[in-house]
Amino acid sequence: MADEMVLRAQRFINTTYGDGATLGIPKLDENGRTGWIVMYALTRALQYEMGISSLSNNFGPTTLATLQEKYGKLDETTIPSANFCRIIQSALYCKGYDGGEIDGTYNDRVKAAVAQLNANMGVSGTYPGSSLWPKVVKGLLNMDAYVTVNNGSETIRSIQQWLNGRYVLRKDFYIIPCDGHHSRDVAKSMLFAIQYELGMADGVANGVFGPGTQSGLRSHTVSTGSSGVWVQLFTGAMVLNKRPVSFSSSFTSSLASSVSTFQSFMKLGVTGQGDFPTWAALLVSYGDQSRQGEACDGVTKITPARAQALKAAGYRYVGRYLYNPSSTSLPEKEIQPGELATIKEYGLRCFPIYQTWARSVDYYSPDQGVTDCLTASYKAEEHGFKPGARIYFAVDYDAVDEEVTAYILPYFQKIREQMDKLGSPFKIGVYGPRNACSRISAAGYADASFVSDMSSGFSGNLGYPMPENWAFDQIVTKTVGSGDGQIEIDNNIASGRDTGQGDFYPSSTWKLDIGFDIDLWPSLLQEVQDYMASIGKPGGERIYTLQECLETIISYDALITSGARRHRMRKALIQTSAFWEFCHYSQKDLIEDAGVWLYHSGYVPDWAKDFPVVERLVDSSTGIGKISGRTCILARNNSIRSGLLEGSILDATSESDRWAMWQKVNQDNVFNLSTVPHMHIWGADGKAGDHEETPIRRPALDYSETEIYEVLRRYQGFGSEAEEHATQRMPLYAIFEKYNFAIRGL
Repeated sequence: MADEMVLRAQRFINTTYGDGATLGIPKLDENGRTGWIVMYALTRALQYEMGISSLSNNFGPTTLATLQEKYGKLDETTIPSANFCRIIQSALYCKGYDGGEIDGTYNDRVKAAVAQLNANMGVSGTYPGSSLWPKVVKGLLNMDAYVTVNNGSETIRSIQQWLNGRYVLRKDFYIIPCDGHHSRDVAKSMLFAIQYELGMADGVANGVFGPGTQSGLRSHTVSTGSSGVWVQLFTGAMVLNKRPVSFSSSFTSSLASSVSTFQSFMKLGVTGQGDFPTWAALLVSYGDQSRQGEACDGVTKITPARAQALKAAGYRYVGRYLYNPSSTSLPEKEIQPGELATIKEYGLRCFPIYQTWARSVDYYSPDQGVTDCLTASYKAEEHGFKPGARIYFAVDYDAVDEEVTAYILPYFQKIREQMDKLGSPFKIGVYGPRNACSRISAAGYADASFVSDMSSGFSGNLGYPMPENWAFDQIVTKTVGSGDGQIEIDNNIASGRDTGQGDFYPSSTWKLDIGFDIDLWPSLLQEVQDYMASIGKPGGERIYTLQECLETIISYDALITSGARRHRMRKALIQTSAFWEFCHYSQKDLIEDAGVWLYHSGYVPDWAKDFPVVERLVDSSTGIGKISGRTCILARNNSIRSGLLEGSILDATSESDRWAMWQKVNQDNVFNLSTVPHMHIWGADGKAGDHEETPIRRPALDYSETEIYEVLRRYQGFGSEAEEHATQRMPLYAIFEKYNFAIRGL
């Protein structure tokens, strides 16, 4: 929204310094909107008026020193010229204050605005009255706010004002925003404050959490009964980390309770005191780097010797990469053959990480999210991770908040959507700075965070609290072990929210299936149509044509491929059963489905429910795979009990459970098709019921023709019709497998 006085300020710059190309003061768009471009122009104009020859957007040491040396402070008696005053008046308007008429007069309106500015900054005790001091001018000529904005916290604002008022006279402390929001500048100002209170001189204090600062803090534990400035600094740090405490100079029992809660959340020793590990956790993202973590991650293969070294050092969880697109860089970055077996053998557990590049904003797009989800899932299946493992997708750069909004969130949204389309075989985590982790999780795109807190300088870490769902906290790189067991790792604190996996599918010499090559579609369709016609099933009485049925199966190829890889079965097994059943979906099935819906929706009166025919209305075989609510429950229960699937055990005799499951298989094609492999597993394990089957080997990559026939037959049940259909489906299986075999590149 345009502001008339900002517009006049822009005109003043353009009119007074119209030869911008020569002077180095760019011409402004006269749009009445403030922003950094306007502030840069005002800064350059101020430098020009002070005789600085090399103009800059930055209000740096030269500008500040020149202002101090020439004027000390600015008021009606010291301001050097009318244009100099107009620059101040224009800046006041750009900050939202009344700067008078931009007439070059330091009048009562300007004085009142400056006094209010000093008060808002929290420096009126140090700089009373209406004079402008150099550091205040520096704060005036930027876009920092000194009133709460965007639902800022008044408590945080009071901390910001307190810091400004207490330390503004120190050489390297500059006025920070008083907008009610934690930020990089506020985080650094807290470190300066700590260093000043430790007695560090100007020029020594540097706002870095170095050895001197850490040593000093070790002797400044605060606890119940403590009071004074150290408690103020500690409670201020707690507030900035969004802990529910008051900014106070007294350490109360209530504060001690809140400290204990924070320590427990951060996996620190729970003392209720402001000890060094707690100070460190509040002041820098990586905290106390001497802490021993239970988790680690790295780009080096876990050999038996290294596994032993890690275990001896107290590590339980190892993060390893699913994929390395480079054949030359970091040759052991990707999980190596036999490595997961070694991790299991030594009692360790592994959590998978997916990262190819992911080091700049231009990597992230919705399409990349789809690609990465598919690749990560396929690689996780290939390496042997079982369903339910959580894959951490990386944001391995300093993503600012605007980039998270515009690029990172849409990327993770597509990962979430694609994982759902795959039948949710794996959970989704995020590796990255605190802000990215928190926002991605809040959007529902990840359920755990692996926090790159070692990158303490990232703007996405500075000024942001630890994500509530943090699983691993990466704090320092270190070397563990010696000799053959020596390995460099990143040391991570584990929260217990994710324990990785300790059991994996064994490696296999058999290749897993991969995605369908769409170029082969015409020939696949022709072969399938020819075969179905040869057995007298060209279409006709069914609702969907053969082409429509096959198109549907291929449209869910990623889901079917993922299910086959995950459960170590041939993709053709799922394709054959799903295609065959869908081909046989008829008007009779449509009527039965309608009857089930009417029955459970209350359209069948109670008096009619005693008729035998009504039993058929309780349930029906439905959806692409023609799966009933009852058989879906039994199949999925079997996989849940076997540890192949996450979920709750349901009652196959309960009408309500059958109805709930029927609706899923009827309405959700992803759920329906993702149940097909569990139907085969259940069939192999032995179907409980009137005709309990003798268990056979679960579907495997090296299934024999006899096993293929048997499990295809069991999908349909018992009797001559099931046997006849299984016989007819064997050549269909062979067709699908012929194409899958070719695509696998064997």
